[in-house]
Amino acid sequence: MILVAAVVASIIFLGIAVFQALLALGFPLGEAAMGGYHKVLPKKLRVVSVFNGLILIFMAYVFLEHAGAVSLNYFTTTILVWVFTAFLALNTVGNFVSKSKKERYIMTPLSGVAFVLCLIVALN
Repeated sequence: MILVAAVVASIIFLGIAVFQALLALGFPLGEAAMGGYHKVLPKKLRVVSVFNGLILIFMAYVFLEHAGAVSLNYFTTTILVWVFTAFLALNTVGNFVSKSKKERYIMTPLSGVAFVLCLIVALN
């Protein structure tokens, strides 16, 4: 169960990382991210998208490592799993109260499902 939850959460993270890469490249998807204020993100927010994507890739690695799907053993993952899980709880609330309908309807469910999956991993 933990492995399945970690793999599915990681797939979500990697999918959102691809979305962040598209935002960074200037695709007109900004209404579903960062408050939805821009259809195409300005250059400063594109840089933020690059960092967001890198963090999401790192999150995927941490959960796969924690569940034993990969074994690079660079560090202990327990604290990071809890930090990322707490972040996802807050992120889900933030997406839910966003003024952007696209962010509420697309990102809230993704973040909420990822939160639940990460909570399953964290609790086990």
